[in-house]
Amino acid sequence: MSDVPSESAQVERAMERLGDAAYREMKERIIRGVYRPGHKLTVRAVAQDLDVSTTPARDAINRLTNEGALVYAGPKTVVVPVLDAAALREITLTRLALEGLASEQAAQRGTPEEVEKLKSLQALINAALEEGRYAEALWHNKEFHFSIYRLSGLPHLVSIIESLWLRIGPSLHNLYPEFAQEKYGVRNHEVAMEALEERDSAGLRAAMENDIRDGFRRLKRANRERGEG
Repeated sequence: MSDVPSESAQVERAMERLGDAAYREMKERIIRGVYRPGHKLTVRAVAQDLDVSTTPARDAINRLTNEGALVYAGPKTVVVPVLDAAALREITLTRLALEGLASEQAAQRGTPEEVEKLKSLQALINAALEEGRYAEALWHNKEFHFSIYRLSGLPHLVSIIESLWLRIGPSLHNLYPEFAQEKYGVRNHEVAMEALEERDSAGLRAAMENDIRDGFRRLKRANRERGEG
């Protein structure tokens, strides 16, 4: 009996790999706030955006709806959900606990190279904020946070945090322009970098928690402005 997979099996595996790649790309875009709350997506649009066929695009959408990152608005259309006040509060409380823990654990693993990497990311964030390129700022903001969380050496914890960002990522658009004008996030990040440089566990945890709390206050106001409580 031959161990060589049949042609149909090879095609199936290739489609699975394309589906996995499409899922990872869509997931990353949602986490980084590429799509705003309420944004509608069709299978065809996702396929064109990711340069894949409709099958892996549909697979990616199905997986993301199962994870709550997208919801069906019709047989062929999904929408990025808008978080209500209760969901926003629950996600924020969980983020404070888990991201605070990851930050605390990361502090003792910081190196000069890691600090310089964060400074480079912050420079990109600052430039984007100054020029009103908020989508770009969000893209780099995610990398800033997770560069710290990955230093914790707790990959399962980081994976759980990522699932929370999959829910909150699109809503982060509502931070702007206030966050850019008042520089809340910039100050919190500066304190975080200083704490990492000094290997100050409590200081790093406090800085990242303050960043989450400042964001929560702004997102709550955005909900009230939309009449959502």
